[in-house]
Amino acid sequence: MSLTQDEITRYARHLVLKEIGGPGQNALKAARVLIVGAGGLGAPAALYLAAAGIGTLTLMDDDTVALSNLQRQVLFGTADVGQAKAEAAARALGRRNPHVRLEPLVRRFDDRCTALVQDQDLVLDATDNFASRLALNAACHAAGVPLVSGAAIGFDGQLAAFDSHGGKTACYRCLVPETAQEGETCESLGVVGALTGVVGALMALEAIKIITGAGSPLYGRLMVYDGLAGTCRTLDLPRDPACPVCGGQSPDLRTRSP
Repeated sequence: MSLTQDEITRYARHLVLKEIGGPGQNALKAARVLIVGAGGLGAPAALYLAAAGIGTLTLMDDDTVALSNLQRQVLFGTADVGQAKAEAAARALGRRNPHVRLEPLVRRFDDRCTALVQDQDLVLDATDNFASRLALNAACHAAGVPLVSGAAIGFDGQLAAFDSHGGKTACYRCLVPETAQEGETCESLGVVGALTGVVGALMALEAIKIITGAGSPLYGRLMVYDGLAGTCRTLDLPRDPACPVCGGQSPDLRTRSP
C-alpha cells in the first residue's frame, strides 16, 4: 500500500516520527477500526483516528443527537440535533478527511453483532452501558481482536487495553463483578466535557500505538485520571482465573462462518 501525494502532505508530521514513518502510516491506512459509541468518548476518538488516516472507520451507535450532548460530543452541532449519531458523525468526519472510508451503523452492540468484530483490526469501546461493554468484550476475546476501553464520569476517567485471546492479557470482564449492574451515569452525576476529550484522545493514541507497533500499549494495565487533582496513575490488571470469558476455554469466532 502506498500513500498519495496528498496523503504524504496531510500526514507529514507522522511520517517524520521514527515510531510511525511510512510503514506505520501505511498500517494506519490499511487498518479497519470499529468504534462502538459515538458520544463523549467516541466523538474525540473518531476525530483523531480519522485525522490520523485510519483506512476504514465503522461507527456504531443507536442513539440520536440531543441538545444536552453538545457540551461534550464535539463531532456534532446544533443542526445535528435529532439526527442519528452514527450518520451525523460519519458526515462530519468525511468533511475532515476524504481518504477515510466511513461506515455508520445505527444500532446498539449486542450478542447478535459478534460477526462484525471478526472483520476489524481493533475495537474501541466508547459505550455507556455494561450490557454492550460485556458483549463487546466477549466478542473481541473470542475473535482475537484487541480492545481499547475508556470511561469518564464527573472529573474521573479511566483507560485500558485488552488482548485476552490465548491468555495474553486480562479481559474487561476480569474488572467487573460477576453480577455487574448499571451504576450511576453521566446523566445522574454529570461529566466535564473536556474530560471526555482527554479520555477519547487517549483512546485514539492507544489505537495508533497498537496499529503501528509504537511504544507500549496499555495491555494488562489500567490508567486512572483524576481531572480535579490533575494526577494520573497506572495499575496492573492481572487475569482472573475464574473469569467467565477469558478464564477458561472460549470458542474462536475466526473459525465460524459469518
